[in-house]
Amino acid sequence: MRTSIIGVAALALLAGGATAGLSAKKEPAPVRAVGEPVNCVSLNQIRSTKVIDNSTIDFKMAGGKTYRNSLPSSCPGLKFEDRFSYRTSLNQLCSVDIVRVLHDYGGRLTEGAGCGLGKFQPVEKISAAP
Repeated sequence: MRTSIIGVAALALLAGGATAGLSAKKEPAPVRAVGEPVNCVSLNQIRSTKVIDNSTIDFKMAGGKTYRNSLPSSCPGLKFEDRFSYRTSLNQLCSVDIVRVLHDYGGRLTEGAGCGLGKFQPVEKISAAP
């Protein structure tokens, strides 16, 4: 049986309304790699996602761990829409899977560009020096 799950990234529209794209671009907090990248993450461990740009998605996991996925190619519209869907027949999301940008057309979500995932790199925020 094929499971369909929609991963919804941080909703900038809730925080900033339609003018969010007009404000100054805020750079994400710097991170550093901790450990080796993995091919898959468990779906039931994903707590939230954050689209960083058209080729980077952070997956926040149960227990506080964060995995950064750097897509092998840019995914048109990913950052602008800030949300995506994925389908898998497994209980894991893997580097061989495809995410699809979700477009909102008058309250109706429609799948757009399909983009391959990369490996999931565990990362942690770099603390600012005191």
